[in-house]
Amino acid sequence: MDIFSIISLLGGLAMFLYGMRLMSNTLKESSSGALKKIMEKATNNVFKAFLLGLLVTALIQSSTATIVITSGLVAAGIISLRQSVGIIIGANVGTTVTGQIIRLLDLNDSSVSWLQALKPSTLAPVALIIGVVLIMFLHFRKSEQIGGIAVGFGILFSGLLNMTSAVTSLTDSPVFLQLFEHLDDSPVIGYLSGAGVAFVLQSSSAAIGILQTFSMTGQLTFRGIYAVLVGIYLGDCVTTAIVCSIGAKTDARRVGIINILFNLSETVLVLGVVTILHAFGVLDGIWNQPIYSGGIANTNTVFNLGCALLLFPAVIQYEKLSRLIIRDRQENDGKYADKLTALNPQFYSTPAIAFSSGYDALMTMFDAARSNIDRAYALLWDFNEKSLQELNSEEDHIDVFADRISGYLVGLSSSVKSDYHIRILNEYYRITSEFERLGDHAVNISEAAVSLREQNASFSDSAKNELMVMKSLIDRILDLARLSFEKRDEKAARSIEPLEEVVDDMVNALRDNHLKRLSRGECSPVVDSIFLNLLSDIERISDICSNIGMSTMARIHPELAEQEHSYISSLHQGRDENFNRIYEDAHSLYFGQLNTVPADSAAASDF
Repeated sequence: MDIFSIISLLGGLAMFLYGMRLMSNTLKESSSGALKKIMEKATNNVFKAFLLGLLVTALIQSSTATIVITSGLVAAGIISLRQSVGIIIGANVGTTVTGQIIRLLDLNDSSVSWLQALKPSTLAPVALIIGVVLIMFLHFRKSEQIGGIAVGFGILFSGLLNMTSAVTSLTDSPVFLQLFEHLDDSPVIGYLSGAGVAFVLQSSSAAIGILQTFSMTGQLTFRGIYAVLVGIYLGDCVTTAIVCSIGAKTDARRVGIINILFNLSETVLVLGVVTILHAFGVLDGIWNQPIYSGGIANTNTVFNLGCALLLFPAVIQYEKLSRLIIRDRQENDGKYADKLTALNPQFYSTPAIAFSSGYDALMTMFDAARSNIDRAYALLWDFNEKSLQELNSEEDHIDVFADRISGYLVGLSSSVKSDYHIRILNEYYRITSEFERLGDHAVNISEAAVSLREQNASFSDSAKNELMVMKSLIDRILDLARLSFEKRDEKAARSIEPLEEVVDDMVNALRDNHLKRLSRGECSPVVDSIFLNLLSDIERISDICSNIGMSTMARIHPELAEQEHSYISSLHQGRDENFNRIYEDAHSLYFGQLNTVPADSAAASDF
């Protein structure tokens, strides 16, 4: 044994781990939309949940990722804790797929011609060539993601080949021979070694892959590796439980505990059954025989699948035990707890799910701000202390949403790679501040109502009528803003800007009318600044809606992101027929309403 062999072994391990990570991450990112739909379809049918866990893990090749996603879905209330148990068991079986892929190393000595094409020495360069061609020379939807998967696959097998080569040169090393002898003599050492390696690498697939590589020496036996395998299961699930517990709610933390309980049960079951079978001589034929990559892969699959079938009836008991270990605690997120909890960092590795949580939170935030605008306007005509308290309470929730969403998007940014996801991230980040500003202007309007009450003042009937007409226009703009964001509706987004221009015209007209009323003594000077500030807040609300529409347009047409000012300027210069038509129709409608007979005080107070 020499230092160069060790370096080669570690280099191969590094390539293997990176290839697995690259392939897994690219698979998760490229399929995250479908992944979310699959995970949400888990039902109270535990067997169906088991199949979902198995399939998702086979797809993304990471039981840790599957279980962490499951933890987040439980926290968000999308699936129940009991549904998660089936997914957890399925994920533990699904992770064996990687070992079956790695067993292709056994094909090195195959004499069947078509099987030679499946040798790692053939697959590795072919996968790398395909990946590079897709990334560098072909440009179609998801070509980079597919290319990334192929490159990851090629790097993984290249790493395996390097590890195999290094291990072969270490075959006669006294140190390694002594290590393998200890594995044969002490299942406890094997168990602890497997758990330690899996915990450090944070991947059971990687730990088993290393074991499969060392099997090339011919020194590993079933007697030496069965305890290592179950140790690997425990080491990996401890890491998963830690990740699931970081900043998580009670049920989300229980998901990690259930995974540990299942793997501890698997440990007891495997060690017990193997001990009994060996005592009766059932395993004598394989006990001391060399075991290679394929045998390790098959043993791993049999252990996981067999334990899943035998332990399936204990699903309810796992849920009960997790509730005994982690007691219920009071959650303090208030009326929007489910939306805020869904902003879970555990979703960062699957951007589609993370963006879905952000979208739901933003829609809730907009609706809260919109409701506050309605409350604030109502206070101008019919002041109500309870309604004011509700408005202020809702404003606190809006501020919490803004802080939590902004922090969530900043954390998500490091996990976002594709241009499509970057556009969504930019839109959501901009929209967050716009929605918060809507809430702020609602508060400003409510403060105008408070000032009127404190000074025992009121607007004239003409002023009230004008504000009612303005409110109907603002309502229309807010409806379009919501639709443009909710449905990514380009028609709605394009309709906001001409209406915003009408608001600007109306604000100027209402200021002029207000000054005329003051000069004629029809309006009290006490309400002068209140009315003008109110118009300013109304104008700002329409400006914010314009920004919301532009953010939707920029997402649909990325080139507008850097041309927003010139685009809006061209609209206002009358170069767009659709803009001109909407503007003229709205101008005629709302200015026509301004010229009607003012509503009396009673009618205005009902607004």
